Amino acid sequence: MLNRIAPLKETPSQTGGPYVHIGLVPSFSELHVFQDGDLGATMLTPETRGERIVVTANVYDGSGLPLIDAVVEVWQADADGSHVAAMSPRSNSAPAFTGWGRQATDASGQVRFETIKPGRVPGPDGKPMAPHLTLWIAARGINTGLHTRLYFDDERDANAGDFVLNRIMDPRRRQTLIAARDTQGGMPHYHLNIRLQGDDETVFFDI
Repeated sequence: MLNRIAPLKETPSQTGGPYVHIGLVPSFSELHVFQDGDLGATMLTPETRGERIVVTANVYDGSGLPLIDAVVEVWQADADGSHVAAMSPRSNSAPAFTGWGRQATDASGQVRFETIKPGRVPGPDGKPMAPHLTLWIAARGINTGLHTRLYFDDERDANAGDFVLNRIMDPRRRQTLIAARDTQGGMPHYHLNIRLQGDDETVFFDI
């Protein structure tokens, strides 16, 4: 017989506040707490398998101004399409690849991650989802962290069959999640503009 558990109240949330950098990326506040850098500052090691890429994103507020006090986290699969997690039986990448990164926006509202192109992960429908990164954004004035995704514009066929993208009914809205590819120094670079409000507001997910 199962034990009956009383309903639990939702944990309240609050804005990132003025101390978001001190708490999450202390080096941006000139507080060098960790010997090897802030948590999430480095995702790769020389042993990491997969195609090396650079991902950048610019975050804009509802007025189109760069958000210079935001923190962005990314979470992604490894090259085999497995998420790195403690005690995970699937991923064979740890500790060479963390699958997780955290950066603060600079004076132009941009974050930059050196990572690898993720593999395809099974979706809720059992079919492989398109390669993607999950993003979480926190900043002053944002009551609850915002969740979104970054897809790659050179994965057109995979994107067309992606379970999550296809749940966005307006094709124009899907484009707010597609990062444009460029090549710099022989390495693929992908860039996404994240707009918190306005006509071109990025699609955010209620998780």
